[in-house]
Amino acid sequence: MKVFKFGGASVNSADAVRNMAHIVQTHLESEPLVVVVSAMGKTTNLLEKLVPGSPECETQGQALRKQLEDYHLGIANGLIPNDKELVGKIQSLLHELDETIATLQPLSEHYNYNYDQVVSFGELISTTIIAHYLNHHGINTQWADARKLVVTDNHFREGRVDWTETAERWRAMSEQWSTEGGAPQVLLTQGFIAGAKEEDDNLQFSIFNLQFSTTTLGREGSDYSAAILAYCLGAESVTIWKDVPGFLNADPKFFPDTVKINEIPYDEAIELAYYGASVIHPKTVKPLQNMGIPLYIRSFIHPEAKGSVIGNYHIISPETPLYIFRNNQILLSVYPRDYSFIAEDNLQVIFGILSKIGVRVNLMQNSALSFSICVDNNPQLIGRLIEELKSMFRVRYNENLQLVTIRYYTQQVIDRIVAGRPILLEQRSRLTEQIVVPLDK
Repeated sequence: MKVFKFGGASVNSADAVRNMAHIVQTHLESEPLVVVVSAMGKTTNLLEKLVPGSPECETQGQALRKQLEDYHLGIANGLIPNDKELVGKIQSLLHELDETIATLQPLSEHYNYNYDQVVSFGELISTTIIAHYLNHHGINTQWADARKLVVTDNHFREGRVDWTETAERWRAMSEQWSTEGGAPQVLLTQGFIAGAKEEDDNLQFSIFNLQFSTTTLGREGSDYSAAILAYCLGAESVTIWKDVPGFLNADPKFFPDTVKINEIPYDEAIELAYYGASVIHPKTVKPLQNMGIPLYIRSFIHPEAKGSVIGNYHIISPETPLYIFRNNQILLSVYPRDYSFIAEDNLQVIFGILSKIGVRVNLMQNSALSFSICVDNNPQLIGRLIEELKSMFRVRYNENLQLVTIRYYTQQVIDRIVAGRPILLEQRSRLTEQIVVPLDK
């Protein structure tokens, strides 16, 4: 059994969905192909603006909701013109979205919960459209609700997987195939989203009648979804279909002379993903490494090309510097009010606040009297973070920053990237250089 993952760019139009279906059809084998799909195009960005508590929800809500509807109905009509059944399915999900938004409280402390309940509709709509289209074209496809099959705790926006329960539910799904006429050619499910159980249920069940709250696995978490399913199913491989030819040493949007890495060791991939390499989600590699499952990164534009593979290798091939850029960063520096040292007790308080609000640290550094962190400048979270820190510490911050990570650096490479900008924070190890600089000179 193989697992394929298609991101938003690979299903952002009717033509893109047709191309995705062609890739799926050419890889059908005797065992079911498990296909994990993201929201279409930039739908997640749009839905983020509809989350109660976001600035745009109240002022632009109706226009954004209309944009969401028009976009998906346009794709559906481009795939199967005048298909009333498919239109009905989309309208039903949009009605459910409206009801969900109406029940949520637009309070900052509820934002993470609200986010998961709203943003998850992107994946639900995209997979509904694609499953209908595949079945319409003779590919026996079963749509599966990931919220009932991937179980997490209630840590909203970054749910922590219950691996035992999740594996049990997928086992139960496989048993249903054997008793209900055999497995489909394609099992299609959503990336990024999962469910936190609200009550215990006996697994001698109809697995589709569980009560849950929707959770998500972290932004761009569809890769992680594919890895979770591969781990639970003991898959032969995972393939992520991207709009790039493989794992590149830099973002081709900013580097015209990128190099494709053909082979990447598991540990190297984990490091790069942690630093922010956009090609894979940071949590994707661990479950695959634990089971020895290779991860292929291939182009949906040129599906015949070989791509890159992450697996049990010793070194990257070819060896070359790798560049990772994180924009829209904020550098926060915290100082004790009484000039006491930044010691374990202060750090415990700071990390407790970070954990409670749900802010992930991208880089940290401390001195005797200060502790500095570089984090994504999420306006929904950073304001709360600063206010909570100010209740106990003095806080200073710089905005509009860029965090640059260079793996296998040289001084010449560092000088070229910095390009005369002042360095606000720097960390260097034997293999990795990280610097925080203003986005503009």
